[in-house]
Amino acid sequence: GLAITHDQYAYTASSTGIGTLIAAQFREGGAQRYRERLADPAEKARMVAEMKDSIAKGKRGDYTYAVIASFKADPKLNGKTIPQAAKILRGADTLDDQIETILDLEARGGASGVFHGMSEPDLQKFLVQPHTMIASDSGVRKFREGVPHPRGYGNNARVLGRYVRELKLLTLEDAVRKMTALPAQTFHLKNRGALKPGYVADLVIFDPATVGDPSTFDDPHHYAAGFSDIIVNGLPVIRAEKLTEAKPGGPVRL
Repeated sequence: GLAITHDQYAYTASSTGIGTLIAAQFREGGAQRYRERLADPAEKARMVAEMKDSIAKGKRGDYTYAVIASFKADPKLNGKTIPQAAKILRGADTLDDQIETILDLEARGGASGVFHGMSEPDLQKFLVQPHTMIASDSGVRKFREGVPHPRGYGNNARVLGRYVRELKLLTLEDAVRKMTALPAQTFHLKNRGALKPGYVADLVIFDPATVGDPSTFDDPHHYAAGFSDIIVNGLPVIRAEKLTEAKPGGPVRL
């Protein structure tokens, strides 16, 4: 049989491009082809109709659940919901104005977004499953740029602080296994993921009593609390919360 695992981050919102609110068929062919479709009244009418149908099927009413994380063409929109952005750009926040705003964001280079819509009970139900790995699903973020999803700063700290220490949903040992040994096993990373003789010394030192995630959706640019030292390939890269300038890391071959 197949070895089935899955990974999860510990927040009830996702993050991807705002353009995903527009059906993929209208974005096929790249940015220029999209703008050509947008300039065609018949094609644009199809886009708008599909977006209204999607909102109705999702029983959401509007796009309040979608927040602009980063829009390089107009950074003042960062952190705004789609209705708020529509109000700024168009003077109104009706559903039609929200749709026009989304179409315009994509035409002007696209924006990344944060999408609220998952439930805490579902999150907890998946988190405790034995084959769940813990991962942030985030890229590297430039400090203080945009209003990105806080998972890029605090995902693992949130698990250790909220779901281990506060809610006692997981034991500390199981949470650490989901972050280390299980991913190493899943992706066949030899000699990694555990404290054993002969294994690569990749270590994170933290205080279980203080570890936590101070970042929020409104104010995400805060480093996780409670971590003091990080060792990569046996060399400290952070010592007593200070960068050492050592760069012992490298690609990991599967």
